[in-house]
Amino acid sequence: MLAAMPPTPDAAQAPSVGPDRGRADACPGALRLHSAEDGHLARLRLPGGHLTHRQILAVADAADALGDGGAEITSRGNLQLRGLAAGCAADLAERLRAVGLLPSDTHERVRNIAASPLAGLDGRGAAGNQLADWVRELDEALCAARWAAGLSGKFLFALDDGRGDVAALNADVTLIAVGGGRALLRLGRARRATAVDAPVPAALDAARRFLDLAAGRAWHPREIQAELPEGDVPLPPFAGERPALGALTGALSVGVRLGRADSAQWRLLADTLGTGESARLTPWRGVVLPHADPARLPDLAAAGLRTTPGGPWEGVTACTGLPGCNKSLADVRAQAARAHTDVPAEGLPVHWSGCARRCGHPAGRWVDVLATASGHRVTVDGTVRDTEENDTAEAVAEARNAQWRRPK
Repeated sequence: MLAAMPPTPDAAQAPSVGPDRGRADACPGALRLHSAEDGHLARLRLPGGHLTHRQILAVADAADALGDGGAEITSRGNLQLRGLAAGCAADLAERLRAVGLLPSDTHERVRNIAASPLAGLDGRGAAGNQLADWVRELDEALCAARWAAGLSGKFLFALDDGRGDVAALNADVTLIAVGGGRALLRLGRARRATAVDAPVPAALDAARRFLDLAAGRAWHPREIQAELPEGDVPLPPFAGERPALGALTGALSVGVRLGRADSAQWRLLADTLGTGESARLTPWRGVVLPHADPARLPDLAAAGLRTTPGGPWEGVTACTGLPGCNKSLADVRAQAARAHTDVPAEGLPVHWSGCARRCGHPAGRWVDVLATASGHRVTVDGTVRDTEENDTAEAVAEARNAQWRRPK
């Protein structure tokens, strides 16, 4: 079930800025708000991306009452509220607790658990409905472990049902189901894994062993990969296949442009959910609605949500940019909207960044569009092209369609 995937980008394509070890982990949460140019920001951890009907409505109400009227899906399937007033933290926390979105004040920032969004719905994968149990068990175990509060707010667990979708995220700790309640345990970007009979305890133990080994000098296993034990089971490349949009076996799959939906769109998604179901937010900024009625697709499309594959927004993401982030050089979301309005979506994903941090960029191979003082720097496979803003759309289209070749 694990298929071939293009290689990860060259280092020249997407350099990352490492965390500042001289300061504490400043990753925002639901209680620790981040001060941004457009107000305060709260990040809500959603293990497995799961949100009930009641929880979606509570988030929409909070966005209207306390924020800017919308909520953003992150590249880990979590949610962000923006434009929050400085004094709203207590009100927000009370709203989240009332609907079960804040089960632990001390561990709320470390509940980063991505999971295969179609697990148990389409008959694929080796875990079926068991993956949801793993998500719940791991979340409960994390919140109960005092030491786990020491994990970085960016530390990510990925629970893959065997199809190789979230395994391609290269999470810090990954479980890949192989059937019979067993899994392969992968640490960071290791090319080999370890077969485990008790997946959730094994994942938790791996995170604790990393903390002990890192001893404050690293936040992610990939930073000390060479020092980590590697398993004896070779891993093939992962498929990294995101859910197609539209009516799928057992679910509806909807895309959210640049990951942001307004409160009315969130309420419509809640009303479209099947009875007793939870929506599943995906790391690709989409929403899977289990057992929802396909007849609701026209309503979702009319509301501005993406319900069919292809189109100009396929695979397009962007960081916050101006005016929300003071580190950004440009309003990259507006620039992306202009560049992709009439351009057919083909080829590689593309991510627009306002600064060199490249927040929210996708995993795998992608086209990097970085704002500069005079335009953009477009990079793919180590090949770089500097453009003025009017020429960027054409350069991006060429890069996505593999018209640029890897340097020899």
